[in-house]
Order: sequence, then structure tokens, then C-alpha cells
Amino acid sequence: MGVMIFVVLLPLAYPVVYSLIYNPEVVKDVKVVAIDDDRSSLSRELIRNIDASPEVDIIGYAPNMDEGKNMMNMHRCYGLLYVPEGFQSSQQRGEQAYAILYSDMSLLLRYRAMLVAATNVAQQMSAEITSMRLAADGSETIILGDIQDVFEIKSVAMGDTTEGFDSFVMPGVLILIFQQCIILVIGMRGGAKNEMSLYKTHDKKRGGKHVTDKLIGQIACYATLFVPIMIYLTYYVPLMFSFPMIGDEFEILLFLVPMMLASIFMGLILQRFVSEREAVFMIWVVTSIVFLFLSGLTWPRYAMSDLWLALGSFVPATWGIEGFVLMNSCGADLSQVGKPYFMLWLLSLLYACGAIAVMRLRRN
Repeated sequence: MGVMIFVVLLPLAYPVVYSLIYNPEVVKDVKVVAIDDDRSSLSRELIRNIDASPEVDIIGYAPNMDEGKNMMNMHRCYGLLYVPEGFQSSQQRGEQAYAILYSDMSLLLRYRAMLVAATNVAQQMSAEITSMRLAADGSETIILGDIQDVFEIKSVAMGDTTEGFDSFVMPGVLILIFQQCIILVIGMRGGAKNEMSLYKTHDKKRGGKHVTDKLIGQIACYATLFVPIMIYLTYYVPLMFSFPMIGDEFEILLFLVPMMLASIFMGLILQRFVSEREAVFMIWVVTSIVFLFLSGLTWPRYAMSDLWLALGSFVPATWGIEGFVLMNSCGADLSQVGKPYFMLWLLSLLYACGAIAVMRLRRN
């Protein structure tokens, strides 16, 4: 009964709840209060441009920083835009002009929205000021008069076209959920089997099937159980929340087959350390955190040390996440994810040998 609960509840409910937390995934019109101590035409232009951005809504002005902090503490706003005295005069002297943005860090998505708005506006105004200064030189006006277009900055998001946090992190998390679901179910099944063996005695060497036959039977059983879950997690959940889906569904399923097999074999190995059903939760909780960091979702794998890079290479979800994101979000085909695909088959073979060794050990 416990196994069926986790087969149904964990893969069906957990990804939906996790996705809803970050939906809508792009924050708009974050409330910000402006504090303008310069009171110049340039400072007013800066505030107007930031207010016109889709990410920020300037809800009003505060006379000083203390009043602005009080408004933030009362959650009337989530950020302060402070323009110090001398902002325009510094720009006119050709010096660097500064404006300071303070953010409430209770939600990083709000901070990101304010930072994007302030950065875009600063770059646009800098390009306009540079254009006017070059035009004032006279001799280069014709050549450089359109320099604003030369300095135009465009952001093109590859894969995650909405630039949303949900679309960025959830496709990888879905693969990790799939792997952990397999480990949890197999571990709980092994714990229940071990509990039953405590209440009855039998001759382990008498009769019974060959280890390889038992392994093939378990693979067929678990694959029948997990293939529908795999289709639900990788197709229907992204469809429900409009995650990037530009890959070929059939090729994605072919890519995930060795990942499912490697996860099953790894679960059969970890099953050896589950003495009772409740013990599987310790394995599940501990490995979930470790596997999340090793996968490269929270820290890029190219920035890891050799030790952590090697450890992450033994986790099926690491290669599953890399290949699935490339295929589902960026439109890569199976031939373009050759390394992750090969590594998943290699891990399947490695963990299959380990599972056979563990099953033979338990028979003796």
C-alpha cells in the first residue's frame, strides 16, 4: 500500500506543487519607492524610464531614506531607488554618476526584476548620453550620429524564452524527481521484503530462480510501472505549465530509457541497505540534496572541482538532466546529446553488474 501511495502521490502531486510555487514565473510591476535628492531633469528621466519598464512600478516618492526604509518595513514597497545629490552635475562633468537600488531580499525574483529594469535603463541612457557627446564634437557627427543603434543591447534567451525561473529549473527537477521516485519505490519494496523475512525462515539455497532471471523480471515489472510516470513527468507536466517543449517526444523517451534503467539498478543496490520501510526515507532525503547539487542545477558542473565532477558523473540524473534540457528546451536531437546518452548506458551496465552482485550476496 505504501509503495502504491508513493507511485501515485509523489510523481503526480510533487511536480505540480513545486511548479505552482513559482507560477507565474516572471515577476512584473514590483513596487518601488524613489528618493530623489538631486531633483534634476536627468534624475527625473531616470525614474520615469525605470517606472516605464514592465518589471518595476514606481508607486511614489519618499522625502528621505528613513521614510523609505519605513515604507519597506511595512511592506508597502519592495525596493528603494535612491538618486544622490550631484547626479546630473557628475554626468555633465564627464564623471561617473551613481544611483543606488535597495531591494527587499525576501524573494529573489523581485530582486532580479528590479536589477533587470535598472540595468536596462542605465545602459539605454548611457548610450544616449554617449551619442550626444560624440555628436557635439562636430567632425564625427555624420559617422557616429547613430551610435545609439550601435550600442543597442538585446537579450536573446536560448531555450527559456520567458526568462522565467520555473522554466529554467523545473525541467531538470522533473528528471531528479523521476530518479528519486524510482529509488524510493524500490527501496520501500526492499524494506517491506526484509521486514517479512524476519517473521519466517526458509532455506535460501533451496529452489528459487536464477539471479539474472529475477533481475530481468524485476526490470520488466518496474519498467511497466515507471514508463507512464516518465511520460507524465516529461510531457504532461511541462504541457500544463507551458515549459519549453521544442524537442521530439519520441527521441526524448528513447534518451530517458537508459536513465530509467540506471536508476532502477541503482535502487536495487541501495535496497541492500534498507532494513525496514521507514529507512528508505533517510536514503531519499540525504541523496536528494546531494544529487541536486551534483546535477549542476544550482552550481554549474564546469565550475566544480574534479572530485565533485567525478561523483556527479555516477548519478544518472546528472546526465539525464543535461540531455533532457538540451532536447526539450533547446531542440537538440539524440545525436547531439551523444555523451550524456553514452554515459547513461554505461551507468546502466555498471549498476546492473552491481545489482547482480548484491542479489547474489543476499542469496548466500
